[in-house]
Amino acid sequence: MSRNNFYNSAPQSIKDFIYYEQIVKGRSELTVKNYYNDLKSFFRFYKISKNRAKENEFSEIDISDITDDDIKSVDLRIAQEFLIFMQTKKNNNQKARYRKAVTLRQFYKFLTNNKNMFEVSPMIKLELPSPKPALPKYLTLEQSLELLVNVDTPDQKRDYCIIVFFLNCGMRLSELVGINLDDIRMTHDSGGNEIYTLKVLGKGSKERIIYLNEACVSAYKDYISPNITDSETRREKGMRDMSATTDALFLSRRRTRISNRRVQQIVEDCLKKCGLDNLGLSVHKLRHTAATLMYQNGVDVRVLKDVLGHENLNTTQIYTHVSDMQMENAMKQNPLSKIKPKNDNKK
Repeated sequence: MSRNNFYNSAPQSIKDFIYYEQIVKGRSELTVKNYYNDLKSFFRFYKISKNRAKENEFSEIDISDITDDDIKSVDLRIAQEFLIFMQTKKNNNQKARYRKAVTLRQFYKFLTNNKNMFEVSPMIKLELPSPKPALPKYLTLEQSLELLVNVDTPDQKRDYCIIVFFLNCGMRLSELVGINLDDIRMTHDSGGNEIYTLKVLGKGSKERIIYLNEACVSAYKDYISPNITDSETRREKGMRDMSATTDALFLSRRRTRISNRRVQQIVEDCLKKCGLDNLGLSVHKLRHTAATLMYQNGVDVRVLKDVLGHENLNTTQIYTHVSDMQMENAMKQNPLSKIKPKNDNKK
């Protein structure tokens, strides 16, 4: 990401924070954009509170003139007023306000620890509005099978492999798009059986290894092998006919790495073809589907944490709540669930 990008008019201290989070902490582009947008909202509110801007012009308020003195003058009270303002005037829900509070805490922690602007961060006691954990949407096993048999696209083998990887490996969109040919390796176990592993680059540039199951290996081989002789790899074929310009596993029609948006369109089209487009599902919901199906079929939540690349177990626990909810619903669906004791009128 270029430094002269979406935050090029930001005050220097905010730029320094964005650079640090992106380069040192390895945050994704989406995460640092969210950080910047949250800080932009906060300092717009700051200018309103200091009578340097008007509330009805909120979305147009420029923060490029915010100085380090302004940043230093911020205290806990104005942060709390900001969160109230975002709730009452901008209709931010708990999740949105939670993220903004986290951003403020992270920003002022950086200024305290890395720029020595404070002895103690003024945001250290900022309480976080606890968001209600939303249960993830996902496909049932039957719906997943229906989706797989309805992959009927011009690039059927590629698109089928993409969806198989999502539903079996539970990977993120960026992880799938970022797969290179060298990331998939084949070795043999002690019995001579082939074992395929996939290296993915997750959040914070953290690598993890996923063992590919039979469905993934079959879809991968079917996609990768056409028009390639036994004596050459796809990269060698690409060098020979100059048709492939990247080492990416999943290619576009232009023989370049497939884009995030194109993968989203593929999934959306396949969901529509099998009548599942009205359920509010998305690419990320396929990750939820993989996680839910694995947990429902006996995968330990601690193992699931590593498969999904979660940093802590609390993130993975949401899939145990899904199971709890299903058990509760199962009890309610019992035809005897509403039977009540008969009144005894005998005297």
